[in-house]
Amino acid sequence: MAENTKRKRRLGDRYDGYLVRNLDPVFGMIPYIMRTRLDSQIFFEEQIDISGLRKFIVENRESIPGLSMYHFFIAALVRTIVQRPRINRFISGRKIFSRSYIRISLTVKKDMHTDGEEGNLMPDFEPTDTLREVTEKFNAALAEVRAEEEAAKADGNGTDVLVKLLNFLPGFLKKFVVWTVRSLDSVGLMPKVINKFSPFHSSAYVTNVGSIGLNPVYHHLYEFGTTSVFMAIGKKEAINVPERDGTTTHKHVINMRFVLDERICDGYYFASAIKLFKYYVKNPELLLLPPDYISEDY
Repeated sequence: MAENTKRKRRLGDRYDGYLVRNLDPVFGMIPYIMRTRLDSQIFFEEQIDISGLRKFIVENRESIPGLSMYHFFIAALVRTIVQRPRINRFISGRKIFSRSYIRISLTVKKDMHTDGEEGNLMPDFEPTDTLREVTEKFNAALAEVRAEEEAAKADGNGTDVLVKLLNFLPGFLKKFVVWTVRSLDSVGLMPKVINKFSPFHSSAYVTNVGSIGLNPVYHHLYEFGTTSVFMAIGKKEAINVPERDGTTTHKHVINMRFVLDERICDGYYFASAIKLFKYYVKNPELLLLPPDYISEDY
């Protein structure tokens, strides 16, 4: 877990986040009124025009090996978090914290068939990461999962090993372990090793159901952990858009759905973050360079 902020820790802060102290009084009460993430979910759906992005990906595949549209969306999400840091907040113990790192969790199929096992990728990113660096970190994490699968068919990555060890326990001990971890997490005392291997303690969780030809789903947020954002990427589609002069324009689009914990910031801020995400899709060359500035969630 690489920290992206250098703030001095104060009483009430956690190793994975800083207590947000300058809250509006209403927001300070919201976690007590809406006590769970399932009670606090809001849903956004956006249709993303990728007509220009497709050309950009083709033009940059030689300079950024392995570049795909999936990498670009992750990079755009990372940059959005950098510029709109309040969406990297989380609720724990009825308090709002600003996460001290940027991590994106993704679930991938190790084998593309119905019985294939799944693996978790959880690369950490720096605020200054460009599209190239995001692609390299994602591909390195994916290569690690695949290498472990080849070396030891059942061992998997750190998350897989941890889950398999827990599965050896009888049911009542599993329940006790999970209750203990959740209780420790609520007061910021969960062991760091669990945070390191837990995909549920990330800035955002991303699923690419478009890779198997499906439209995006509204995926629920997990009660376990601290993840406040879920992004689902759908399949590519070609549509005809009617213009005012009676003609039609042929476009390629991807539908995306976001599920967010509304307790971490207000709806206007969420909307501005999604607009910024779309802005990067329309102007992909901006992600080839580090950000001009880095916003801090004070």
